[in-house]
Amino acid sequence: FQVKSENKKTIWSTEEVPEGSEFDDTWDPREKPEYEISYKQHVGTEDVFFGMTGKDPSTACCEDIVIKIKLPETKYSDITLDIQDKVLDLRTPKKKLLLHLPYPVNSKEGRARFLSEEETLEVTLRVSRKLDFLNFS
Repeated sequence: FQVKSENKKTIWSTEEVPEGSEFDDTWDPREKPEYEISYKQHVGTEDVFFGMTGKDPSTACCEDIVIKIKLPETKYSDITLDIQDKVLDLRTPKKKLLLHLPYPVNSKEGRARFLSEEETLEVTLRVSRKLDFLNFS
């Protein structure tokens, strides 16, 4: 078995490099902020009282990922946020967070809001997964 490569000196193929590795900088002295990941799903009375849609409280039935990042002493204008399908990259003058997401997300449909009283950035991302017997909505 031999893989043909355009460059004979390459030691790995692009498929072997995980998505988001280009953002990783081990020499960056900024500290990693505290963060919390939670999941959100949309339920109605047919789910709560009757269980008609088959949704359960597991992450397999959740539609959104909510990431709350503590950013003390940070202004909204100092935040740089880049979201890819599997990576969240946040940078401020004092903090840096490179987060590999647990599920692929639709990077175009996300929203972020900065809660200045709590000094927290709240990022909500829509999970993009194929429809199967668990995720049929």
